[in-house]
Amino acid sequence: MESTQERVRELGSKVVYQIYVRSFNDSNADGIGDLRGITQRLDYLAGLGVDYLWLTPFFKSPQNDNGYDVADYRSVEPMFGTMEDFDELSQEAKKRGIGLMLDMVFNHTSTEHEWFQKALTGDPKYLAYYKFVDAAPNACEEDPGEPPTNWVSKFGGNAWQYVPSLNKWYLHLFDRTQADLNWDNPEVRHELEDVVRFWKAKGVSGFRFDVVNLISKPAELQNDYEGDGRRFYTDGPHIHEYLQELVRESGIDGMITVGEMSSTSIANCIRYSNPECHELAMAFNFHHLKVDYDHGNKWALQPADLGELRSLFKSWQEEMTAAGGWNALFWSNHDQPRPNSRFGDVQNHWYQTTTALAACTHIMRGTPYIYQGEELGMTNPGFTSIDQYRDVESINYYRILQDEGKTPEEAFHIVAERSRDDSRTPVQWDATQNAGFTTGTPWIGVASNYTTINAAAEVADPHSPYAFYKHLIEVRKAEPVIQEGDVRFVDADPGTDSEGVIAYERTLGATRVLAMTNLTSHDCAPFAASVANGGEVLVSNYEGAPLAREGRLVLRPFETLALIWRG
Repeated sequence: MESTQERVRELGSKVVYQIYVRSFNDSNADGIGDLRGITQRLDYLAGLGVDYLWLTPFFKSPQNDNGYDVADYRSVEPMFGTMEDFDELSQEAKKRGIGLMLDMVFNHTSTEHEWFQKALTGDPKYLAYYKFVDAAPNACEEDPGEPPTNWVSKFGGNAWQYVPSLNKWYLHLFDRTQADLNWDNPEVRHELEDVVRFWKAKGVSGFRFDVVNLISKPAELQNDYEGDGRRFYTDGPHIHEYLQELVRESGIDGMITVGEMSSTSIANCIRYSNPECHELAMAFNFHHLKVDYDHGNKWALQPADLGELRSLFKSWQEEMTAAGGWNALFWSNHDQPRPNSRFGDVQNHWYQTTTALAACTHIMRGTPYIYQGEELGMTNPGFTSIDQYRDVESINYYRILQDEGKTPEEAFHIVAERSRDDSRTPVQWDATQNAGFTTGTPWIGVASNYTTINAAAEVADPHSPYAFYKHLIEVRKAEPVIQEGDVRFVDADPGTDSEGVIAYERTLGATRVLAMTNLTSHDCAPFAASVANGGEVLVSNYEGAPLAREGRLVLRPFETLALIWRG
């Protein structure tokens, strides 16, 4: 049994790379990324230095939500390949010292799943697998009456769907083709535990659990007159009990596991990730990715509140550390716009923006995640028409925003800034047609900047974002202070106009690191120049020594600088 400190060292030394399978690499010219395509690129990933590949769902699915609507947890969707392709990928990854982390969608299944199809026949065993609620006795397809609650689906509209043949409603917190499972039913929990055991037996090294803190619903269903209903089912009444059972019964305690935690709290994430609780190794939270939501509304734009961003990082880093929790560190995934387009200035400071964001989180305490193409500085694609989007949420909200009074142009601008498809365009491998992703027609368009932003150009360039990311990974693996040191945020000197500077110290014994990142497009002078005295440059995205002016340390636009003092 490893000690807590050994566990921290293990988690702190690893880096996870997320692959959105559909957009990573196409091996058979059908325009869709696949498992063999990943195998073809393993040397690239090994060269970057990552330890685990988080693969988005490749299970059998009608693809209404790009694979997050699973129809069979134990089979491979033919568009992504075969089980033999998966086995080959697993073996070849293992040869390169890389483990696979699978994405388990256990809050809901596709309505095409065998369980749901049996429920539709009225089979009581399978009706109990989902959150079905009786409709009024006189309900009918033309007039089903009021749904059980006024909860809002994450994809827009009411979260309940009426089934006339059953005279029942079922809950779908996401798309109506994604029916929520009933985790209060022990048979459901046992089914899902067996799914995890199945993949673990095939050599899978880790698991990511999709929106897992939504699985425990309240016994009493009630309307939400203050919000959209999420306060009733987020971090629900039995969530910790159910997670502990899942981990215990599937035998994954001690493995690399991460939960996607929607609208969660620090207190809950401490419990989710503290080793003594025997739940998960770490947790994703998304509060820092809402600092540009106007009044918390994803579909209302505002400039990023950098002061709030710093405050959130400080709280999550310091409080999770103090209580034995563990953070998953990330800016980006398949559900978020590209961070450099979102928080930076890719027109004037593309390299500095891309690398500053990377260093800001990679030197923090936790396990860093890289989303495919992030290490290349890929940007939002710059689509010009709603017809170029494929994401169900984006298409729905383009309509919803117009229903709320926005012009088509206003609605499109918001979607272009917020769409999940911003990060789902194909990985830009080279400057050939379709960015080297496919020789067929890609399922979604390629960003036009692929001729200059691509892997072939960057792997050979020591001054590229790829080289910078590779250096960050090397630093993490070489420096125990980054892996397991404490963290304390540092305030800029008063009156220095440094609201956009995020600075913190990492300490382990007599070793200290001071990391500073300027997330603005202007010079900041947050500290006296003397703070750098005696420090060795560990990470920097500007050439030369740290810049000092009139006795102040100057951070240039989107400059990141980490100094180390060795005891």
